[in-house]
Amino acid sequence: MGDFNLALVIVAIIVCVLVFIFNLYLLVNYQHPDDANQAYFPKFVVVLGLSVAAISILMLPADVANRQACRHAIYNGACNLTLPMKDLWLAIYIIDAILVFFIIPFAMFYYEGDMDKSVWKRMKSSLLWVITTAIVCALVLGILYGLVGKVDFTVRHLSSSTEPFPSNWEFTSGQQCVGSGARQCSAYSASDSSETTWTMRTTFPEYVVALATIVGSVLFTIFGGVGIACLPLGLIFSFLRRPKAVITRSQYIKEATELSKKARELKKAADTLHQEERNGNKGRKWRKNVKTVEKELLLLEEDVKALEEMYPQGEKAEASWAMTVLGYLAKLVLGVLGLIVSVAWIAHIVIYLLVDPPISAFLNEIFIKLDDVWGLLGTAAFAFFCFYLLLAVIAGAMMLGLKLVFITIHPMKWGATLMNSFLFNVGLILLCSISVIQFCATAFAYYAQATAAQEIFGHTLQSLRGIKYLYKYNVFQIGFIVLAGLTFVYYSAFGWRRKKPSGRFQLST
Repeated sequence: MGDFNLALVIVAIIVCVLVFIFNLYLLVNYQHPDDANQAYFPKFVVVLGLSVAAISILMLPADVANRQACRHAIYNGACNLTLPMKDLWLAIYIIDAILVFFIIPFAMFYYEGDMDKSVWKRMKSSLLWVITTAIVCALVLGILYGLVGKVDFTVRHLSSSTEPFPSNWEFTSGQQCVGSGARQCSAYSASDSSETTWTMRTTFPEYVVALATIVGSVLFTIFGGVGIACLPLGLIFSFLRRPKAVITRSQYIKEATELSKKARELKKAADTLHQEERNGNKGRKWRKNVKTVEKELLLLEEDVKALEEMYPQGEKAEASWAMTVLGYLAKLVLGVLGLIVSVAWIAHIVIYLLVDPPISAFLNEIFIKLDDVWGLLGTAAFAFFCFYLLLAVIAGAMMLGLKLVFITIHPMKWGATLMNSFLFNVGLILLCSISVIQFCATAFAYYAQATAAQEIFGHTLQSLRGIKYLYKYNVFQIGFIVLAGLTFVYYSAFGWRRKKPSGRFQLST
């Protein structure tokens, strides 16, 4: 088979099957009981979307392993690669874009449609939204591709004069080139005016991936920058705010009474909003009030959970309290480990991406040394760091959703996650996964050199007309670091404070 590595193909197939099974497991255990034995199409979209996102993250380590098939070749084109990675990259991200901009919105519109309407009317309404979105996206993509769908590569024009073929070869520090008295070759002594721009049109699939990457990079910078700090610090400060002892029965009754009053207020507000929806009053204030009620309901659920932890009941009360203590200890351990990973990420971005020339390859060198210890150890560590960024995106979206009114929250809860929350988070993960791959391909360029991902995300994307300046001046990396720093400051100032039960609220009138 020459350079064809059958083992890599077998591993790729097994990993894809395991990813699908694991995502199916997540769906079954996270879904809300109300969605059991129904909403099959949204469930299929959720499993497919999560699988595409996970496989896209794992494709970069596979790309590195695939390039090893040519490690003995003089140049990359001198052998046949095991997997056609460039075609696979473009295919996976075209599927990603279709899921994010068409299929997931259709599934959400259909799922959130008025249950009093017939199935056909809900499908018709959802299709109208998706078709409108498709027309707008097609027009925008077509116009942009026609006008600025080109890449501008900066190249240097080199030339030299001809010299008689010498009878002997003798090169020294004073005679570095062919020719009498030549101290520098013409290629090295070319002037700055020899630089020129080589322009060519990129392929349409690559342009679609590039624009999707830009949209995802904006969200990734915001949510990822916030999340990389709040993910570990949230766990650590959750341990610091933990209940220190079991409360008395009288304290429990007092707190439970206050929470029951809050629950009745929320029930009344929800009924009012439902009546307004039936009457067709779904304006801006209505949507704002819906988001307010959703956030208050989430805070109420957290208060109820905290109260149950402080006053365990039943025959296994002592065991329940012991599990609570162990749970908070686990949060502390995970938080500390996460903080180490977050600090490593931020340090790597600063010393390898923002400083020119880089101070050190840092994580790149660590991955290479881990590969020397065991072939897949560096690859596994690399995949972990990429997946950690996706977790940071979800944590950042959750935190900003609780703090900012204009961001809708879609919490993921074990055994209590509705399909619309599933679909929203899958769409967010898919959209940001493209940017995570581009970010990792840039941050680990030394480890992932000469890969198909480098060709797409390293050369083509960073040379696209109108887009290249965002990467030339490290706009996304700087924004990521700034937001991470602000979140660290916020948690240092306010994260240690114990949360108080949410008080009364009022709907906008």
